[in-house]
Amino acid sequence: MKLILITPPTYFVEEDKIITALFEEGLDTLHLRKPDTAPMFAERLLTLIPEQYHKRIVVHGHFYLKDEYKLKGIHLNRRNPTPLEGYKGHISCSCHSLEEVKERKSNCDYVFLSPVFDSISKLNYNSAYTAEELRTAAQAGIIDKKVIALGGIDEGNLLEVKDFGFGGAAILGALWNKFDACTNRDYQYVIEHFRKLKSLAD
Repeated sequence: MKLILITPPTYFVEEDKIITALFEEGLDTLHLRKPDTAPMFAERLLTLIPEQYHKRIVVHGHFYLKDEYKLKGIHLNRRNPTPLEGYKGHISCSCHSLEEVKERKSNCDYVFLSPVFDSISKLNYNSAYTAEELRTAAQAGIIDKKVIALGGIDEGNLLEVKDFGFGGAAILGALWNKFDACTNRDYQYVIEHFRKLKSLAD
């Protein structure tokens, strides 16, 4: 099962080092999501990440970065709902209902479905689906390898995500909550937690 990491919404000093270390540990894909931030900060972060990993990075905004830095692709959401004119390449998108998954899946390489569990990073952003609904959706072919579970995923429910038939899991709070950007400089705990998640996903 694919493991995707979404960046926290703000930049911090050790970010490029942690991301590079996670790629070295076998991170499949990183989604660079920094809403309401200037593109120059994304450019700076990308120049600090070794070029060999750029092809594993998907951007949630400033879509010109895809070609400029030879990235994997772009991600569509409510803030950035359409690709640049003439865009060709990898596209993923955010979905917040099973109906939306049905509608969008055929035009994307994969889609995020959220929130599958109660969010770790967003307050009062609770699960929108029962286990029964997810299993029924999998039996109907709505949830398959092109659907990535997002929302509240950690070591305690990652195997459940696999059991539901998702093609992967997108992680945010489960990993970044292990690191306090204001006080920490040692990110070994983040790496160790990622290894644990990766072993469960494999």
